Amino acid sequence: MIPLLFITFFALLFLGVPIAFALGISSTLYLLLADIPLVTLPIKMYSGIDVFVLLSIPGFILAGNLMNACGMTDRIIRFSNHLLGHVRGGLGLANIGSSMVFAGISGTAVADTASIGSIMIPAMKKEGYDAPFACAVTASSSTIGPIIPPSMPMIVAGSLTGLSIGKLFLAGAIPGLLLALGFMIVSYLISKKQGHPVHPRSSARQATRGFIDAFWALAMSALILFGIVGGIFTPTEASIVAVLYAFLVGGLFYRTLTWSSIVKVMQDSASSTASLMLLVGFANLFGWILVSEQIPQAIANSLLSLTDNPIVLLLLINLLLLVVGSFMETLAALLILYPILLKVGEAAGIDPIQFSVMVVLNLIIGLNTPPVGVCLFVASEIGQTPVSKIARAGLPFLAVSLSVLALVSYVPEISLFLPDLLSK
Repeated sequence: MIPLLFITFFALLFLGVPIAFALGISSTLYLLLADIPLVTLPIKMYSGIDVFVLLSIPGFILAGNLMNACGMTDRIIRFSNHLLGHVRGGLGLANIGSSMVFAGISGTAVADTASIGSIMIPAMKKEGYDAPFACAVTASSSTIGPIIPPSMPMIVAGSLTGLSIGKLFLAGAIPGLLLALGFMIVSYLISKKQGHPVHPRSSARQATRGFIDAFWALAMSALILFGIVGGIFTPTEASIVAVLYAFLVGGLFYRTLTWSSIVKVMQDSASSTASLMLLVGFANLFGWILVSEQIPQAIANSLLSLTDNPIVLLLLINLLLLVVGSFMETLAALLILYPILLKVGEAAGIDPIQFSVMVVLNLIIGLNTPPVGVCLFVASEIGQTPVSKIARAGLPFLAVSLSVLALVSYVPEISLFLPDLLSK
């Protein structure tokens, strides 16, 4: 039965069926052929989404959409330009800086690419940057979003294992900052080589005004992180606080939220949440089938039979996840593979917090690698540039991502320093 399950699943993916439905159809076929009552389907789907911490996801999606609708993205970009615009290739650096700040609002890479990219890619092309580079910078820097808190994949990982969401958020902070720093260095070197433009240095008054404009975005990120880490509220409560905060900022401070924009934001957020929860539900059913057939144990035993050396084992897991991330959507791969591979990591003595960051980082790298690099396709659509050219221009940024992945995998302190500091 299991071979048929996987054949059906991958055949549907190859035919372009959305991954949630591919999981659902293949799982339903398995239930029918295995003569398992179909009532199992809704039961397992419901148990997959009946997790309290998952309630935070629609909250963070809504908060991010509200902050974007009230013009926060423009303010973030202006502030980044004031700080970095006078450096060679400063618009590329501002792009990365904006993504890093916006990551604290959205927590998703695709939202980052669409929001920042819709403004920065046309602006960079107008300034004389070549389109593939502008798209590559945008798509690459957007992967900071799922690492820097609040991170949707980290919330899902915590819900699957019971690990502290606060510790997972903290564990992603340093790797996220390393990604941003590495991307900036690469962007600067390329800009210097290609002679990208330089803008006049902003005055202290302009920079201060830009900071005041972007202050509420920065404050929101700090509110979410320190509220969760400080034990003031849970991740689910934090998402509701973020929504109320977004309404307050957009409605009272900026006065840019209108009833029509709020209705559209609600519709978009509901649609995104529904598709995500459908994916979580079907993935839980698919995962239950794998567990009932003892597939996780078989994979764990197979990997451990190859080697019990943690260094080699991590290399094998990284290679597996990089390949999977290139073909499968991040959250789907996380829901299916993470619980399986975590058992392997724990058997080899790898800290689960470190392992979680490594898995998430592996899978988000896939967002910028063909053939299913979603961020590449979003940037391609905005910049009207072939995906192949963007992927080629993004190779130096990919090298940075792989370097940070190696550090996270083999230097535990990179991801564990802040969580350990908190627990002391």
